[in-house]
Amino acid sequence: MPFFRVKQWLLLPVLLVHIASAQVRQEITLHDNWKFSRGKNDQAMQLNFDDKNWQTVSVPHDWAIYGPFDKEIDKQNVAIVQNNEKISSEKTGRTGALPYIGEGWYRKTFQLPAYKNGQKVILLFEGAMSEPVVYLNGKKAGEWHYGYNYFYLDVTDLYQAGRENLLAVHLQNVAQSSRWYPGAGLYRNVRVIVKNPESIDQWGTYITTPVVTDEFAKVNIKTKVSGKGLLLITDILDPQGNKVAADTAATAFGNEFDQNIAVPRPARWSPETPVRYTAISRLFAGHELKDEVTTKFGIRTIAYDPATGFSLNGRVRKFKGVCLHHDLGPLGAAVNKAALRRQMQILKDLGCDAIRSSHNMPSLEQLELADEMGFLFLAESFDEWAKPKVKNGYARFFATDAEKDIVNLIHATRNHPCIVMWSSGNEVPDQWGAEGVKRAKWLQDIFHREDPTRPVTVGMDQVKATMASGFGALLDIPGLNYRTHLYEEAYKAFPQGLLLGSETASTVSSRGVYHFPVVKAKDKQYPDNQSSSYDLEYCNWSNLPEEDFMLQEDKPWVIGQFVWTGFDYLGEPTPYDDKWPSRSSYFGLCDLAGIPKDRYYLYRSVWNTASPTLHILPHWNFPGREGAVTPVFVYTSYDSAELFINGKSMGVQRKDSSTPQNRYRLMWMDTRYEPGTVKVVAFGKDGKPAAEQTIVTAGRPYQLRLEADRPQLIADGNDLSYITVTVLDQAGNVCPDAAEQLQFSVTGNGAYRAACNGDATSLELFHLPTMKTFSGKLVVVVQAGNKPGNIELKVTGKRLKTAKIQLLATAP
Repeated sequence: MPFFRVKQWLLLPVLLVHIASAQVRQEITLHDNWKFSRGKNDQAMQLNFDDKNWQTVSVPHDWAIYGPFDKEIDKQNVAIVQNNEKISSEKTGRTGALPYIGEGWYRKTFQLPAYKNGQKVILLFEGAMSEPVVYLNGKKAGEWHYGYNYFYLDVTDLYQAGRENLLAVHLQNVAQSSRWYPGAGLYRNVRVIVKNPESIDQWGTYITTPVVTDEFAKVNIKTKVSGKGLLLITDILDPQGNKVAADTAATAFGNEFDQNIAVPRPARWSPETPVRYTAISRLFAGHELKDEVTTKFGIRTIAYDPATGFSLNGRVRKFKGVCLHHDLGPLGAAVNKAALRRQMQILKDLGCDAIRSSHNMPSLEQLELADEMGFLFLAESFDEWAKPKVKNGYARFFATDAEKDIVNLIHATRNHPCIVMWSSGNEVPDQWGAEGVKRAKWLQDIFHREDPTRPVTVGMDQVKATMASGFGALLDIPGLNYRTHLYEEAYKAFPQGLLLGSETASTVSSRGVYHFPVVKAKDKQYPDNQSSSYDLEYCNWSNLPEEDFMLQEDKPWVIGQFVWTGFDYLGEPTPYDDKWPSRSSYFGLCDLAGIPKDRYYLYRSVWNTASPTLHILPHWNFPGREGAVTPVFVYTSYDSAELFINGKSMGVQRKDSSTPQNRYRLMWMDTRYEPGTVKVVAFGKDGKPAAEQTIVTAGRPYQLRLEADRPQLIADGNDLSYITVTVLDQAGNVCPDAAEQLQFSVTGNGAYRAACNGDATSLELFHLPTMKTFSGKLVVVVQAGNKPGNIELKVTGKRLKTAKIQLLATAP
């Protein structure tokens, strides 16, 4: 039976979290008091090296996000093949115009007070950008190449008990090694794991549920261990912490225990009900507890079938997904769970239910949140195989490293119920020719070998080539990046009977910026280096959102889409790759600060079926345009609405199928600008008014409004609150074109972390406590300290009333 036709998929658990007693296992996160320095240094791994003048930093850390922005950084003269360019031209900002290129060193001393002689010591790196070489106590412990992967090193023989141990890490990023901003440094967590020789292996627990019914779920747990003559006892707890099943296994097959445990009346995991169970695995030698590992998991089934498409727990659904790069805007690549949670809460309100990690392996924090909050996940591995896209990309390591990189990806993350599909590549040049077909099969076979429960896709942009070569036909799930005009042909050519929009739309816009006249346009450029937020501009290789909406709705064999992108990201400033200043993308439904653009509400009007949408654009502050044609668009989940300008009706518009845009937008194309009030009244199915929204022409900037996404933080030194700052006039109306220079100060038990205004052309540094508003808004990030107490943010600006907001940091 073809792989993609399998009806019941193994159910996949979540993250491995070690919370065992200190006697059998310790896990320590090396967060604070790292020493860091940029540049080459051949002695920095030595024990007697003097690092007192180095910078003291916390990890996760991104050395490049502090800037400055510089057009000379990674300046390239290239033709971007993915953008259908034939002639080379100068590109600036392609990797964010931030100083990620070069070498860096990190040094950290640590001691394990509860260490017992004979225990194993493991160093776990969850991401290091890039090519990390690790030293412990002056001796090389190991190295890795791929900056997006997780890896661990057994350093038992190098660890010295009873004294401070020195961990040193060398990193280097070479020029032309990325197509977007990759970040730099130890940008994900570094942990030390101490355990007995007789123990559960790292990433050694693998939980699936091959059978799920209303009465019971069969939970299969494979546990790899080190040691002989051991006993494994496993308890399963329900979401409330009650023990619902248990099993004792006295016989291992080689080094692996294999348990089948029945869970009665299982609650199924889904985006709507992200219910998780807990497996507690205890390893004994005789009566002595040797190791204990806790694993959260979810019970669910997935199926991909040409007759029905994708189904979760037996119910057919389509992916309403977005692609996300790994950077967190003003925080850079440094992972932060609070920042990720905010992003995912914004996506939840959008109606989004799926995420594709583009084009790299996701952070463990992102997967934990996807499990907890309820997102389906497409976990991607590579942007390059053997044929390079950029001069010094992953192609340098593909032949030697691809298999071990995939194995680590799968073993570290396979216990997450959110992951429902793997991707082995994105728009790889290997789509052409027989060698590429062989590589696609080789990679897919590795995924199947390590995890037979999920299918594999590739984001294909050379669809004609993959039809001719057989590349697309061998994939479990054919993924099409754009090429909407080829969907029908690909569906007929490929044998799988279904297609995935693995990357869609690439519509471009700048939040709150509107250009005239309002027309559809490809690769449109303006003197201000901004794209119009009327959402009618796209790239020569992409399309407008409506084309993808129609394919999802009208074609049962299209199983969903992943929009490029959920949030703007650093680098790839298309369509301004050849213009300066421009250092971040325009593709996002939200800007780099996480503030929704107009296009966010277009998708919300289609995707969010639980809460109605009614959104007007543009704003109504256009001095000098009096009497000029200024179209008004309304993005709404209602089918019809009436527009009023200064009390005068502009008529009723109804959605219809006359054009793709008319099917999903209400548009008054001939309205003329006159200062005052714009009101839209939406009608329900019964024809009666159901909702209304009003915007007004604002006066001059007078005051500020501060709104925190989270007024209460955890005092752990990492937690964040995002405060949206909006410029208002004296009457409290939003000033949508305000560009006011603001200053920020934080007092109390917290600190200023960063600010971002969402302007792709801004060269202001995120970490400095001043920034200009863009389209009337910006976001300030406040970080909690290590002590509970009050935090105050004060925002000031010339000719503006000072604004303050109070936050509270509570004990962990």
